[in-house]
Amino acid sequence: MATNQGIQLSSIKVGDTLPELPYDVNATTVVYGAIATRDIRPMHHDKDFAQNRNGVKDIFLNTPNLAHWFERYVTDWTGPYGRPGRMKFRMQGSIFPGDHMVFRGTVTDVTTDDAGCGWVAVDVKVDVEDKTMTSCEARFAIPTKAGDNPWKRKGDAWKP
Repeated sequence: MATNQGIQLSSIKVGDTLPELPYDVNATTVVYGAIATRDIRPMHHDKDFAQNRNGVKDIFLNTPNLAHWFERYVTDWTGPYGRPGRMKFRMQGSIFPGDHMVFRGTVTDVTTDDAGCGWVAVDVKVDVEDKTMTSCEARFAIPTKAGDNPWKRKGDAWKP
């Protein structure tokens, strides 16, 4: 059931798919992501360096920027009370300006821990032209009922 809090744990089942998130990457996407994450390494803003020193076709998304995209993708689905617990991802290729990236996700686990916190595990991948560039295993806390807010959990009530 969706509320103004977003989704609740009882409405989620293993095998559920998240809505796709398509996005056309441009140089601004890459450079602003590097700036926002304070990554001054030139392969994320200097095309000549990326091509001649790294041997790639252009500047490319950095790791913290991709982490942001994964968080955004899952929290767009969970709503404002979905709280990231853990994320582990594997980069398999670079994402460049001109690429059309598409995020897709599938629920792999739904559980409640001993403290009563609801958890959803999601496998997410970002594809460019049907090739997975990065995959991610994410675990997010989700409200178990109306009025529950995982962001207010602290101490023993929060074990990501």
